[in-house]
Amino acid sequence: MRTSRKGSVEMPAFVRQLVKETEKRVTSFFKGGRGGGAGELSEGEEGGEEEGVIPSPYLDRPVLDKHMQEGCASWGLTYALTSMQGWRAHMEDFHNCFPQLGGELAHWGFFAVYDGHAGSAVAQHCSRNLLDHILGTGKIRADDDVVRVTEGIKEGFFLMDKHLHAMACREGWERGGTTVVATAITPHHIYFVNCGDSRAVLCRAGRVAFSTEDHKPFSPGERERIENAGGSVTLQRVNGSLAVSRALGDFSYKTAEWRPVTEQMVSPEPDVSAVERSPADEFLVLACDGVWDTVTNEELCAFIHSRLRVCTDLREVCSQVIDLCLYKGSLDNISIILVCFPGAPQLSPEALHQEAELEDFLESKVAEIFEELSTRGDEPDLLSVLTVLASTVIPGLPPGGGLQSKRNCIISAYYQQKEARRCRLAQAVIHDSKGTHSTGEAVLANVALSWITVSGL
Repeated sequence: MRTSRKGSVEMPAFVRQLVKETEKRVTSFFKGGRGGGAGELSEGEEGGEEEGVIPSPYLDRPVLDKHMQEGCASWGLTYALTSMQGWRAHMEDFHNCFPQLGGELAHWGFFAVYDGHAGSAVAQHCSRNLLDHILGTGKIRADDDVVRVTEGIKEGFFLMDKHLHAMACREGWERGGTTVVATAITPHHIYFVNCGDSRAVLCRAGRVAFSTEDHKPFSPGERERIENAGGSVTLQRVNGSLAVSRALGDFSYKTAEWRPVTEQMVSPEPDVSAVERSPADEFLVLACDGVWDTVTNEELCAFIHSRLRVCTDLREVCSQVIDLCLYKGSLDNISIILVCFPGAPQLSPEALHQEAELEDFLESKVAEIFEELSTRGDEPDLLSVLTVLASTVIPGLPPGGGLQSKRNCIISAYYQQKEARRCRLAQAVIHDSKGTHSTGEAVLANVALSWITVSGL
């Protein structure tokens, strides 16, 4: 859906153009083996690597295709999901979106993001089975007893991990795990569930009202547990390898037989927090660390709040968040679930007008910069225009998103200027050919015009 009257061009095409312009400058950097994300420092990716050679966890070019999903519940909830592989060599994110659980839980919803590492198998299996394990405890009931629901969720995680361990023993694998961030929404409460470094944020009355806490090895409580279980924290990772301290799977970090399951180096125990629902609740976000590596809770809350005032398509809002994170430098898989409550911001004519004015201003500035740079010599490339624009004071940019969030508009305006220049050059060739009297000269003029058109000048 169009976010304003000039926002009709698809973002992925613009991202591809930007990548095409910049890939030569960034490939060597990305291929340099930067560690990052929740996964392990590479011990060899799945399949095909030469012995003794550690493949890069990153691609030469990002995979920009997006998986999108949307839906609603009869009791007033709407949601959307968008995910993208990005620069990572493999897509390891999975998700759940159940807006209505059915039966006595018909007014309950469950949503989750699973961020896998060292392979996608554990994340995929959990996405298919975790909710069944939670419901199978018999503690998730319509009376919404907070203590019992909390116990049921934790017990479901432990059962899921036990089931995974049996699979690992049977199939002979130890590596591979997944973080989980989830929410169970009831008529009276929002349960936030977190195991790892994905994150959930609740926006209420335009502000961050609640957020989960990341489980990182260097956090004091997590470090103490890791060391008590015989491990260490090096390079901010468990035993110098794993970047999260809680996860399902990862059984090579759960070998201390003298300690209970919750006291292993890597614990499967989730934090569960129950927040009472309020009419002021606007939306909540579940996202993997590919989002949180580039934006803060407050920035994302402000950005989504502003986008909901100019766009009714929640998939498009999620897509804009993913593009923003990519532009800000996220190198990970990127997944986000946006759940909107009845109190979410609504489409605003005033906000749409301001958005259109902003895009008009950006288009005029791009034209001005393009013209100025063109007078210095050759046609300016996109990066040159973006560099100049970044140093310009631009009022009215989306809060939390800044200039990066309007790059679709900027890149569109750049290529409009480039096309206009091509047309001017073509017209100049035609004008010059009108004065020729020689058939040979006319032919040469037409050849030149064809060359200009094909080359895209």
